[in-house]
Amino acid sequence: MSNSSSIGHFLLLPLADTRQLQILHFCLLLGISLAALLGNGLIITAVACGHHLHTPMFFFLLNLALSDLGSICTTVPKAMHNSLWDTRNISYTGCATQVFCFGFFISAEFYLLTIMCYDRYVSICKPLHYETLLGSRVCAHMAAAAWASAFLFSLLHTANTFSLPLCHGNVLGQFFCEIPQILKLSCAKSYLRELELLVVTGSLSSCCFVFIVFSYVQIFRVVLRIPSEQGRHKAFSTCLPHLAVVSLFISTVMFAHLRPPSISTPSLDLALSLLYSVVPPALNPLVYSLRNQELKASLWRLMTG
Repeated sequence: MSNSSSIGHFLLLPLADTRQLQILHFCLLLGISLAALLGNGLIITAVACGHHLHTPMFFFLLNLALSDLGSICTTVPKAMHNSLWDTRNISYTGCATQVFCFGFFISAEFYLLTIMCYDRYVSICKPLHYETLLGSRVCAHMAAAAWASAFLFSLLHTANTFSLPLCHGNVLGQFFCEIPQILKLSCAKSYLRELELLVVTGSLSSCCFVFIVFSYVQIFRVVLRIPSEQGRHKAFSTCLPHLAVVSLFISTVMFAHLRPPSISTPSLDLALSLLYSVVPPALNPLVYSLRNQELKASLWRLMTG
């Protein structure tokens, strides 16, 4: 029997078995991470430098870009290091840090996506009250609440998870440290506290999901009643990028963690984890910049000087 105090490191799931595939995965992760750093960095710079982009929508988009940068910098560098040097090790402290940071940034992203949904709802369904409901102070408070809630939940989850005794070795079935994988190593009946906290977090996430669905039902009802085709196109152009990002994020996370064990395979688990932890930070800037004319114009001016 081993417990958490006697474990000095964990063994992560390798991305590939052969050296050639490991080098290939390293190159792919390098390309994805560079694309995420470039795309999100450009959005942050464009919003920060472009005074005409100092609106609630772009303020929340800047916060989303920050969370994307944080999440991909939490998981990808260690995976690249392991692929390049053909190793699986991660220290106990490094694993705890990775769990906290990934939980913090992924939770902040979900809360920010919920707030951005509210921004779209107010701008389309209640445009006359937009300035009142989404003033600069209100936006700052909402963003601060999202980051603070994510920090609190991530801290509680990390403290609870790493206080559990581990009785089933130190091999994780994931290429980065994640709470569900660590709970599989814990002793029987010792993870009830963490399950209770997961229930609370899941309930809050479910409320956010219901709010997003309800908001978009109302948004589409209003948009479809707009008489002019140009007006409908303009409304859809501001909603579709956010809807695409939310759909990709929620669908992959829910399928990865709520699917039945009978369809669980290591290759499928790896593909799903890449979809919700690595792909969105690189894809989000592309989705938002393609559909938003103001952001494209600002990015073009930024790149051309």
